[in-house]
Amino acid sequence: MSDSAAETNEADRKPCWRGRKVAFVPVEVDDAELLQEWRSDPATAHAMGIWPRAITSLRERIERDHDDQDRDDFVVVLPDGTPVGHAALTEQDVADGTADVELMLAPQHRGHGYGTDALDALTDLAFGELPMYRLQAVTHTDNAAALAVLGRSGFVQEGIRRSACLHRGRRHDVAVLSLLRPEWEALARPKAWDR
Repeated sequence: MSDSAAETNEADRKPCWRGRKVAFVPVEVDDAELLQEWRSDPATAHAMGIWPRAITSLRERIERDHDDQDRDDFVVVLPDGTPVGHAALTEQDVADGTADVELMLAPQHRGHGYGTDALDALTDLAFGELPMYRLQAVTHTDNAAALAVLGRSGFVQEGIRRSACLHRGRRHDVAVLSLLRPEWEALARPKAWDR
């Protein structure tokens, strides 16, 4: 899908959640090409520790995940509908009140504050609308940009899983970070519904 087609597609969809600078629209099967393009960026693939799979595989995963009550996937969009990234709450366990957060920004939209805003909006959704108590994020220890965004959003590093990821023939340490409901409640920032 071309950028202009993707922008038109996103502009026609209604956001279901908003941050200060960004909004969320649910991921649809037609978003597979856009997500694949972002996941195929070498810097993104390295930072996330992913191996881009075939587009058919991604489409099948999106279709399968539509009925999965343990995950919520969103395309992150600007007010004009321009898609800038992907955010997700995964591994949701309502009984324990836990979930994992995932965030990926398109390369050309990094460094504009969209990541922090999207992560803040995602945590507001998890704690303000869902019964979550603990959110977890995992990233390479050398992913300075992700660690900075997580820190600005209140996440605390709990530890390091040593040599937990193999990428490009090298073992990488992985940082485990979390945000608990009382820590989120104490954050001195407006919540998504206050804007």
